[in-house]
Amino acid sequence: MEKRVVILGAGESGVGAAMLAKQKGYAVWVSDLGLINEDKKELLRSNGIPFEEGEHSDSEILNASEIIKSPGIPLTASIVQKAISKGIKIIDELEFASRYSKGNIIGITGTNGKTTTTLLTYHLLKKGGFDVGLAGNVGQSWSGQLTVGDKNWWVIEMSSFQLDGLYSLKPKIAILTNITPDHLDRYGYQIENYIASKVSIFKNMKTEDSAIFYADDQLIGKGLETVDLTATPYPVSLKAAQKRGGYYSSKSMDLRVSGKRLEIDPKAVAVKGKHNAINTMMASLAALLAGVDEKAIKAGLSDFQNASHRMEEVSEIEGVRFVNDSKGTNVDATKYALEAFDGPLIWIAGGVDKGNDYSVIEPLISGRIEALICLGKDNMKLREAFVGKIEIIKETQEIAQAVRWGLELGRSGAVVLLSPACASFDLFKNYEDRGEQFKKAVQELKTAAI
Repeated sequence: MEKRVVILGAGESGVGAAMLAKQKGYAVWVSDLGLINEDKKELLRSNGIPFEEGEHSDSEILNASEIIKSPGIPLTASIVQKAISKGIKIIDELEFASRYSKGNIIGITGTNGKTTTTLLTYHLLKKGGFDVGLAGNVGQSWSGQLTVGDKNWWVIEMSSFQLDGLYSLKPKIAILTNITPDHLDRYGYQIENYIASKVSIFKNMKTEDSAIFYADDQLIGKGLETVDLTATPYPVSLKAAQKRGGYYSSKSMDLRVSGKRLEIDPKAVAVKGKHNAINTMMASLAALLAGVDEKAIKAGLSDFQNASHRMEEVSEIEGVRFVNDSKGTNVDATKYALEAFDGPLIWIAGGVDKGNDYSVIEPLISGRIEALICLGKDNMKLREAFVGKIEIIKETQEIAQAVRWGLELGRSGAVVLLSPACASFDLFKNYEDRGEQFKKAVQELKTAAI
């Protein structure tokens, strides 16, 4: 009897899973409560895959042998609860794809830094001449790529929502960058539930596998106490040298793997800042463990280009540098960005507050942050957090105005940093839109200044 798979959600991962399932002989039904993108609909039609949009039909969904759920759909959704009550197994697209790949997996998760670490790890393996693919929470879906062919190695970014739908997937190398409170609305507002989701990346790993994690992170430490870590640990630290793992002392990065030692000069690394030192050590350790030679690693670290909106150098006007960190959508991400500069800083922040605690930024103000420009519809909480602590505070809902003020308040050698610590939905479509508008405003200002 033909197995029937239902795909909930027709985004990148959903359509990819549908195409792979169809190729492997499953009967497939795709259902999206919203409207499906026209390009995605054409892909489904061309592959002969039936779908519905604007509704979830119980009759079509609840007779599935398995449901592949979009990470964006919570387990509390009505149709998901109905499926669970019927005993239908619900998995993530990555779990489904893993059944059809023989490649080694490097799985990467964390609240902050996972995309940079994923892209850098992929870049280092490519630099080493490896047959490697990039998938997961960045780029094209793993399932969709597997319809074309497999790779020897897959570097996969995994969000907590994706990890929640994994059962048998086993990374050869797993990286946990950090854990800070985020998405707690999906985890019953219990940080322990979110921690459990993140550390679950290690759950299927064996002794011959490698677990890389940030040793100085208290929440990671708390999470590791609750799991039986079978994989060989490779801790990374900014506080203490490691017999096995990585240590950054501000002067050098010291990496140690199975009798090998690699020293990296931070000045020779393209991405800057303490947080990126952690990301760099983790990606480099993964590359070493995969077998990339030291020369290729050093070459890859020097010419790596990070994704847009992550500590992205935009331009310099009259000696003032403009940096786009629009992806800094929570306080911890912004804290890392602020730490990357010695000052003086003109900081542009604000948007939709996610229950932010700004107190962690206070130690960074003195001698560093000279002005705060609040960019949002409701700046009260942000403003009140720093009144009397940052000398100059301004407010606007216009990003071009924020950029102009940045130049006016800055002096030669200063940095105007967009790192909002908030979501973007009050004034922008998403963080990408916010970042692109910032870059456009900077370029327009530069043209006017010439």
